[in-house]
Amino acid sequence: MIGPDKQALLEKRMAALGIAEADLVEKFILGSGSGGQKINKTSSCVYLKHEPSGLEIKCQANRSRELNRYQARRELCDKLDEIRLGKASARQQEMEKTRRQKRRRSRRSKQQSVADKRILSQKKNLRRSPGAGD
Repeated sequence: MIGPDKQALLEKRMAALGIAEADLVEKFILGSGSGGQKINKTSSCVYLKHEPSGLEIKCQANRSRELNRYQARRELCDKLDEIRLGKASARQQEMEKTRRQKRRRSRRSKQQSVADKRILSQKKNLRRSPGAGD
């Protein structure tokens, strides 16, 4: 379960972003997907809608309704933060970082890398004992 300190922190964050509980429409709907009969019978999926901004969040990450409520509110805060801050938001910066990491390297960069590997290989060959290469 969620501790009172985490709950208080979330409430403080929601107040800072201007999210009031009265602005939220919360519904509990039947879950779907894998998890067997239990997930299809219980209404543990949380649907949140923030009326002023029109943002809608659906959370079914856990089997517990309380955990899903907490996570949905946290996700709502993240999305509002992302909208307000734009490129400065933590989520956006994380996405940019992974995009840069996945980007293809330039031809010159690849050539330099291969050249460095060749030099290292030559150094290692010089370290071998004289009879090891036969």
